[in-house]
Amino acid sequence: MSILDRLSRLLRANVNDLISKAEDPSKIIEQTLRDMRDAYNQARVEVAGSMAQQAKLEREATTNRKLSEEYGMKAEEAMRGGNEDLAREALRRKQNHADVAAGFDDQLKLSTSQVDQLKTQLRALEAKIDEMESKQQLLVARHQTAKASETLEKVSGFDKSGSAMSAFEDMERKVTAQEDKANAMHQLREEGDIDAQLANMGRGKALDDEFEALKRKVQGGAEGGQ
Repeated sequence: MSILDRLSRLLRANVNDLISKAEDPSKIIEQTLRDMRDAYNQARVEVAGSMAQQAKLEREATTNRKLSEEYGMKAEEAMRGGNEDLAREALRRKQNHADVAAGFDDQLKLSTSQVDQLKTQLRALEAKIDEMESKQQLLVARHQTAKASETLEKVSGFDKSGSAMSAFEDMERKVTAQEDKANAMHQLREEGDIDAQLANMGRGKALDDEFEALKRKVQGGAEGGQ
């Protein structure tokens, strides 16, 4: 039956393989669950129909067995009444209904086997759906975590050669070198300023000494002239 084929395909499906090939596992999971629920609903209808057919076969077998018994009693009554032709016809009908009842019994056995198979696969599919539903949120969460990690790797540049982190480190080294150079130049400038101050201080003292010497000389000459 077609429903059995579909159930078999679904039960054999490798969901993990489908997820790994899908761009968005959450969508394939949901689609798979929808397909399985649809197949489950169809299977329930199929099982219900087979069970109804089973009940009908059982009723028909019972009815024909009852008719066979009734014609057996009628044949006996006809024979007691001395009507052999009627008795023979009643026996013929008794046998016909007995044969029909036996045919319905055979069909009932086949139907019962079929219904049992359908029920087994229906329970199996129901268990598979429960398993999928219990794992659905976990699989979606795992997918989202993986996507977040992948995005972080791309943003950080770790997934590329000459990554953004390497560029940042190069820039940091350049800035540090610039800072070192600026500090050195500042230090040199400060040292140059001190040397200049010291040199100026020396020149000023020499000038003062020379001024005092000149002053004493001039004053001494004036005093000698008097």
